[in-house]
Amino acid sequence: MRLKAVIRTSPWVEALKDGSVAPSGYELDFEEVQPVTRAFRIMSRELAYDVCEMAATTYFVARDHGKPFTALPVFVTRGLHHTAIRAREPGDPRALEGQRVGVNRGYTVTTGVWARGILATDYGVDLDRVTWVRTDDEHVAEFEPPSNVEDLREGESLTDLAALVGEDKSGTLVPLVETAEADAWRALEERGLWPVNHLVVVKDDVLAAHPDAAEALFGAFVRARDAYVAGGELLPLHARVAEVTGGNPLPYGLDRNRAVVEQLLDHCVAQRILRRRPSLDDLFVAIGGST
Repeated sequence: MRLKAVIRTSPWVEALKDGSVAPSGYELDFEEVQPVTRAFRIMSRELAYDVCEMAATTYFVARDHGKPFTALPVFVTRGLHHTAIRAREPGDPRALEGQRVGVNRGYTVTTGVWARGILATDYGVDLDRVTWVRTDDEHVAEFEPPSNVEDLREGESLTDLAALVGEDKSGTLVPLVETAEADAWRALEERGLWPVNHLVVVKDDVLAAHPDAAEALFGAFVRARDAYVAGGELLPLHARVAEVTGGNPLPYGLDRNRAVVEQLLDHCVAQRILRRRPSLDDLFVAIGGST
């Protein structure tokens, strides 16, 4: 069976993209979408693909609004987000309270959610006392942002604001916290904080019609990832994560990722992104074991 799919090309999915690894009984017909974030919006609004990479918080919001797709516990993108809190110069994060802080793209962008969560949990910022200024609407059209979220004003730039959470396209800002990078690695070493960003979703009608599809897809993503890890040319970030954790830098399966995904859900609830807190097991297709 052919499945229409969108997955961003990266070394750990390359074997899937070039066909050297395939899900048993299925063929993935890849569509290239640049940037891949466009596919998140298309999938959430048009259900255009059978299999699609998606930002984790976009997925949580989509499910909160009844979108008919379900995630595989395949986390194809991760990152350390302490340094995603940026300003013109270093300062006290608590000084952001009462100010307007930029959000690159939408309020529900996963990096922004993690960065705000870090501001709250690691640096003691009251997120409700900050006005969050976004540059775009959300992937899930039905989402209504909380009252302390507003749009960037005409003629205004993100660099005009007190700080920014997310990608700094200007290249002019620095981490708000001088020790941010060290703090991120310490959080990984001491708390196992290795934030997930993107996962993979599958249409519910595909899963219902083909009960073996989830296991077949999961197994293919694992084999593609293992080919990357065994190749010995890890990205520097992945190499250091492997050194710090003593394990695979891209763990798949819900068991090994339960704590970090639960933490992301906690952030989504605290930031009023989700109307209700879902059960983690209801969000993911059941796959035997972790890897």
